[in-house]
Amino acid sequence: MTDGKKKMTTKTEPAVGAVGSVSLEERKILELVKGVRAAQAEFATYTQAQVDEIFRAAATAANGARIDLAQMAVEETGMGVFEDKVIKNHYAAEYIFNRYKGERTCGELSRDEAGGYVRIAEPIGVAAAIIPTTNPTSTAIFKCLICLKTRNGLILSPHPRAKKCTIEAAKTVLNAAVAAGAPKGIIAWVDEPSVAASAAVMRACDLILATGGPQMVKAAYSSGKPAVGVGAGNTPALIDESADIRLAVSSIIHSKTFDNGVICASEQAVIAPASIYGQVKAEMAAQGCRFLTKAEADKLRKLTFPEGKLNAQIVGQSATKILELCGIQVRGECKVLAVEVTDTSAKEPFSGEKLSPILAVYKAEDFADGVNKADALVQGGGLGHTAAIYIDERRGGERLTAFCEKMKACRILVNTPAAQGGIGDLYNFRLTPSLTLGCGSWGGNSVCENVGIDALLNVKTVASRRENTLWFRAPQKVYFKRGCLNTALEELGEREYKRKRAFVVTDGFLYKSGVCKQVTDILDGLGILHTEFFEVTPDPTLACAKEGARRMQDFAPDVIVAVGGGSPMDAAKIMWVLYEHPEAAFEDLAMRFMDIRKRVYGFPEMGKKAMFVAVPTTAGTGSEVTPFAVITDERTGEKYPLADYALMPTMAICDPDLMTDIPPKLTANAGFDALSHAIEAVGSLLASDFTNGLAYEAISLLIAYLPPAFLHGSADLTAREKVANAATMAGMAFANAFLGICHSMAHKLGARWHLPHGMANALLLIEVMRFNAEPVPTKMGTFPQYAYPDCLARYAKVARYVGVKGDTDEALFEGLIAKLEEVKEVLQLPKSIKEALGDSVTEAEFLESLPKMSRDAFDDQCTGANPRYPLVAEIEELYKRAYYGKA
Repeated sequence: MTDGKKKMTTKTEPAVGAVGSVSLEERKILELVKGVRAAQAEFATYTQAQVDEIFRAAATAANGARIDLAQMAVEETGMGVFEDKVIKNHYAAEYIFNRYKGERTCGELSRDEAGGYVRIAEPIGVAAAIIPTTNPTSTAIFKCLICLKTRNGLILSPHPRAKKCTIEAAKTVLNAAVAAGAPKGIIAWVDEPSVAASAAVMRACDLILATGGPQMVKAAYSSGKPAVGVGAGNTPALIDESADIRLAVSSIIHSKTFDNGVICASEQAVIAPASIYGQVKAEMAAQGCRFLTKAEADKLRKLTFPEGKLNAQIVGQSATKILELCGIQVRGECKVLAVEVTDTSAKEPFSGEKLSPILAVYKAEDFADGVNKADALVQGGGLGHTAAIYIDERRGGERLTAFCEKMKACRILVNTPAAQGGIGDLYNFRLTPSLTLGCGSWGGNSVCENVGIDALLNVKTVASRRENTLWFRAPQKVYFKRGCLNTALEELGEREYKRKRAFVVTDGFLYKSGVCKQVTDILDGLGILHTEFFEVTPDPTLACAKEGARRMQDFAPDVIVAVGGGSPMDAAKIMWVLYEHPEAAFEDLAMRFMDIRKRVYGFPEMGKKAMFVAVPTTAGTGSEVTPFAVITDERTGEKYPLADYALMPTMAICDPDLMTDIPPKLTANAGFDALSHAIEAVGSLLASDFTNGLAYEAISLLIAYLPPAFLHGSADLTAREKVANAATMAGMAFANAFLGICHSMAHKLGARWHLPHGMANALLLIEVMRFNAEPVPTKMGTFPQYAYPDCLARYAKVARYVGVKGDTDEALFEGLIAKLEEVKEVLQLPKSIKEALGDSVTEAEFLESLPKMSRDAFDDQCTGANPRYPLVAEIEELYKRAYYGKA
């Protein structure tokens, strides 16, 4: 090892950063690492400008030494071709510098102020580089440069048979880096490499860059430290019938002879379909391939794979030298030795990696058989590495796709010499230049790409809190004021819409009472053909919606008109979806989501067949202006609230004249449902200035006008109109802010015990408000706009808006609760669930239902927007409190 002191046995001064030759005890390795770590701590403080100058100087020095280092490598290892090693050294210096010269590796990499997102680069620390004997100088240059670019220290562990040239490459880069300002000990090396020394270095460093044989890579991954290792290559080259055969053969020979085939990506086998096999073989022979006889192949097999393992003596040797070692007569020029074989399994040694100019050649029955043979070769010894194909990309597109799908290789090279193509930036300029080629999980590697600087950076992400962009969605048109029905419907026959066939959805009562006829008479006057579906019942079922959709398919409407309360409108929305998209599955439509913009199931586009017109006849649900629909599964009795802006009506017609004769109970239940909508919209995580304005005014109107509308009915048309307006405004508020657990619990309570939805909300709302107003909740809802528990303050603001007096938020809140209690009293709503259920349900039956009802309420779509995130046990407790009431 080297320490910067002069060795006693030499007359030359060692390079900066060397530590004199000592034993390979682990404590000495630790001392070596300690020195590099100290240098790296200093290097980590350098600016991008300093690092870039060091990187440039080091690359320049390596480039200048490319010929001498190539000569040393050939002389020391006895492998490869001097001229080709010059090219590899040149590539390692020039191409790596060119690829990364403009890359930021220090400090801030990127910033998004709007998104609150900053990425900051930090070095890993000290890397261990295991250097192979096949590419001892180019790989060393490559790893030194990428470590310098990323402010990492590096310790190289050379191959014992290539230590001199590897160390010389490291010295060249180090001396130039230090001269340019790098810390003196930033690169070091093991002078007397061994398996034990490599293992000690790997254990002591922070990251391992492993290039070498399978056992060494396995040791790197077993060291306990993060490793970026590569696997063995066994590249098959399939030549398709559509290929330019001359190009294919020239490319394969160019690759296979490059540095005598030691690059791991180089081709190991050629596969050609029977239809062109003769042409391929002739072209290979014409370009310098020698096809061996069976006897010659047997001799080569014995030499190349003694005892079934690759003979290191033939690695990186020329074809002529290998023939001489076999005792085979050399005749004329011979670039590559070609051996015709049939077996792609491990029983045939030539089916594996040979690291020399030896090619296995396979005749395939056809293209499909060729793909299977290529797959077998990759699976047998080159999983994850590289596969090559020669094909006419335009005419053979489907075959190319089939090949790519079949190959478990991280690099699939098309019409490209594999050795030069695999390392990148020579035949494809988007493929990252690298001398360390990852093989992914297929090859037992942690990376699948050509390794670059990304593997040597820790990137810190600074994520600052930001608020989501919100939205406000409403129907295209909302008509209101008494008598607006006629004006609004007339638009259906005018230029903007020009509707011709209307499907009217309502319930039996409205159909018989004549309310629906007010709509159909106008349609008749417009000449719009219509039909009615009046079988909707309270809590409409999925079966009802499916039947309506079936009739829609038969009638083929271009406008759907829903007339009634929430039930007809909700049923009509589901019919609309199933009419426009019969393939839609209810399970998908009902899928829960956390953020409506990120839901797994994307609602289909609506309105291509028909527009949707909502005509409310009750003042409560707000369905006419919301993207929600509640439907009941008749098989289980389960209520499913569906939500998506695709369900938003095209037009809402809110004519109070249609609501004058609403009976008192319906007025009470529907009105309190609207009041619950507005209050939950205020507390919602998604509440905004836009929704709050509507919600505050809706609450104010309902508190003031719902009691007289209940008491006086059609005698107080002003109260009726104000309640109607408030219900629609509350609907628009919660359409954009969403609701909370009062509605989650009401959905399940109503479905299980058949209570009107508005009544269920009235029984639960005050308990839920108290739950949400807790200043220190068990859990807070998750949404960036909701900074801290402030629901109490929100309720206090509502209280001030409706005229409550108080000196504290607590006093204002209690005043608001008192007003709600007064409204409930006037509306003659039950004070507890127990009172509402009466003798029809025993206390024991109700308590027995709580675990499931609470769990189902927790899973309801409305729960996610609640300001206090509820535990299931807390929901159960709320049910109990509401069941027993104040008593």
